[in-house]
Amino acid sequence: MTTTAEAERPAVRKSPPGAARGPRRRTGRIRRVGLPYLLLLPALLLELLVHLVPMVIGIVISFKELTQFYVRDWGAAPWSALDNYRVSVDFDAPAGEALLHSFLVTIAFTVLSVGLCWLIGTAAAVFMQDTFRGRGLLRALFLVPYALPVYAAVITWVFMFQHDNGLVNHVLHDQLGLTDEPSFWLIGDNSFFALLTVSVWKGWPFAFLIVMAGLQNIPRELYEAAALDGAGVWQQVRRITLPSLRPVNQVLVLVLFLWTFNDFNTPFVLFGRSAPEAADLISVHIYHASFVTWYFGIGSAMSVLLLLFLLLVTGGYLALTSRGRRKAS
Repeated sequence: MTTTAEAERPAVRKSPPGAARGPRRRTGRIRRVGLPYLLLLPALLLELLVHLVPMVIGIVISFKELTQFYVRDWGAAPWSALDNYRVSVDFDAPAGEALLHSFLVTIAFTVLSVGLCWLIGTAAAVFMQDTFRGRGLLRALFLVPYALPVYAAVITWVFMFQHDNGLVNHVLHDQLGLTDEPSFWLIGDNSFFALLTVSVWKGWPFAFLIVMAGLQNIPRELYEAAALDGAGVWQQVRRITLPSLRPVNQVLVLVLFLWTFNDFNTPFVLFGRSAPEAADLISVHIYHASFVTWYFGIGSAMSVLLLLFLLLVTGGYLALTSRGRRKAS
């Protein structure tokens, strides 16, 4: 009976040892791979909401005749087609002439600021490569301008640039006697140099930090071999340091250019809602055209033109640097 019952039972098919674990492994792999993207999804959606949506709205507004009369219902503003762009680039008209002047001032300011930030930051980073007493403290002090909040740092400079009781005039005029009389730093032609000073003071620690990180990847044996061959400090910097830092400097210069060209906080806190003509950066100029004179359509058109210019410069710069890397390799 037992033998007959066992024979009548259906045969149970045994699955291979790894068959049951195959789907589980695939599911676990999908979870491990997809979990980082799932965690990044809220931040990505917020970035799109904060940047992409206002950008699209700004492009739409640039084609509208939006003034203070349509602020409550900007969708009812009449379409102006390309009139706002024509007004912005008509350099014979007051609006276009003012925009061109602001653009040229911004170009000069950006070139000087980026060049000085890179030069001072690179020199400080190379100097900090050698070990000496107090190097850690000096590194921390170098990074203080970069760590300070922008508004606190710039407001401090506002007090230092005061005409009657500012520290800058006190040192240059009262103590050193370099000027015949106290200078006005926040108005007139000197405002450009005041803005440049604050920008360089605030920006060079970032260049110092990036270059110092890049120097850590250069083997010390190269400097030792160059020293044995009789190369001096300048020759080592020229033949070893700068070529080795080329990839770092390419990214650093691009980031500094974009930050400086778009800088709004520094001139706005330094000069207020209306910057002097000598320091009329394009970011403050667009703000003035949009929120002071209430020509939002023209201000949006200027913003779109600025975006196109920065995209063109960035694309050209990346093309030139990538071609240089291919030639070097």
